[in-house]
Amino acid sequence: MLRKFGHVLALLGLVALELVALVSSTLTLLLAFALGMVFLFPPQVRMIRWVTGAARTLVRSSTGMEIEPPYHPPPPPPQPQADGLYRSHRTLYKTPRIPAWNDRWKWMIADPATWRDGLWLLLDPLVKVMLVPLFVLLPSRGLRVYAVWCELLLAATASSRLAGQVNHLSRVRNLAVDSQAAEMRRIERDLHDGAQARLVALGMTLGAAEQLLESDPKAARALMAKAREASAETLTELRRVIRGIHPPVLAERGLGDAVRALAMDSPLRVAVDVDLPHRPEAPVEAAAYFAVSELLANAARHGAAESVMVDISGHGHNLRITVTDDGWGGADPAKGSGLSGIERRLAAFDGVMAINSPPGGPTTVTMELPRVLPEYWAGDLPKLPRWKAAIVVFLWWTAWCPLFPQGLVAGIFKIFDVEEKAWFLALYLPEPWQWPCIAFMIALGTAMYVLAVAIPAMHNRERWMREATPKRPWCS
Repeated sequence: MLRKFGHVLALLGLVALELVALVSSTLTLLLAFALGMVFLFPPQVRMIRWVTGAARTLVRSSTGMEIEPPYHPPPPPPQPQADGLYRSHRTLYKTPRIPAWNDRWKWMIADPATWRDGLWLLLDPLVKVMLVPLFVLLPSRGLRVYAVWCELLLAATASSRLAGQVNHLSRVRNLAVDSQAAEMRRIERDLHDGAQARLVALGMTLGAAEQLLESDPKAARALMAKAREASAETLTELRRVIRGIHPPVLAERGLGDAVRALAMDSPLRVAVDVDLPHRPEAPVEAAAYFAVSELLANAARHGAAESVMVDISGHGHNLRITVTDDGWGGADPAKGSGLSGIERRLAAFDGVMAINSPPGGPTTVTMELPRVLPEYWAGDLPKLPRWKAAIVVFLWWTAWCPLFPQGLVAGIFKIFDVEEKAWFLALYLPEPWQWPCIAFMIALGTAMYVLAVAIPAMHNRERWMREATPKRPWCS
């Protein structure tokens, strides 16, 4: 109880900041729109958003209700044109400062959440005054009512969620494009420096052997033998490049066996533990495989490791991979070593990577890709509430009665004019009402079966839709 009163006092204490922000906002609007001092508007909006953020934090700590910020994603930084200048409408600038300010100003003033924050700031002190008796007598109920009020104006809308998802997908697309471009450059470099150089040398060797074929057959045969060895090396090089694009074992045997094949080829002692009852999608497998491959290469080249432990498992419908080596540690994505490339690969699937690599080792890299494993074996399928489950059981156990005996069987008796009425309700009714009653019973039984199937399906769909919506705050 004392804790609840503490939350109430914190919310009431926030009124002082709200009044200061309200007076400041009124003056800012007058100066900005009456005197053209629009440069005051962005800092004022940031101050209001700080106040509303504090209110969301207090609501979460007092009631556990999470109010997602509703702000649209901020605009990207201005990009220079081919001539190095920055355009804002029809005006060109040498630096991005003014175009960036213009974009940020439009972003704030066009965001509906800005004006909803202002309305909340205007009304919130009055709402708190009205709720004071409830805060005193029933603090828990008062805090819950206040949380509902804040959610009404401060929560995210469908528009802001959609804008955030579009912005997130744009970032993911750019990361995927950058990763693909880097992969293409790597393949081009490998072909140019490896297979292409070997093929050129092979052609020169064959040309020299052709010239010596008549004058010095022995030297020609030696060159031909050398060319045969070079062709074998070239074939090995091409196979290595192909494995770098998409290893055949990954396509044929899946992620677990592909990582085990990596372990066999590695100069380190690698132990692999895989717990995946079913295979993820092919793009997910490829991203996970190359991430593990890069980490094994880093452990051998940069970490001076001797042994590595790779654990691949499913946690719900999330794929988690942990790679631990006994090297000397100090791994840092900012220093290169391929870790930033792994992060770009994982980002295409909303994946994250955590690194624990103290000096002296060991190094532990944990990668998690959310919602990439098939839902049907994820192990945490949604459960119906008891009242819904009771309704579904009742429908399954009773729907047969109106559909079959009281509907279909009664209709057959009616068609064939069977005199036996038995317990068929429709046959005891007056003649004009018999067929309507039979049709009603058939429709009722069918509807009950449909509901018995639809209630769990709709429950699962609502839960999956909630999980498919990213829970990320987008604010300035």
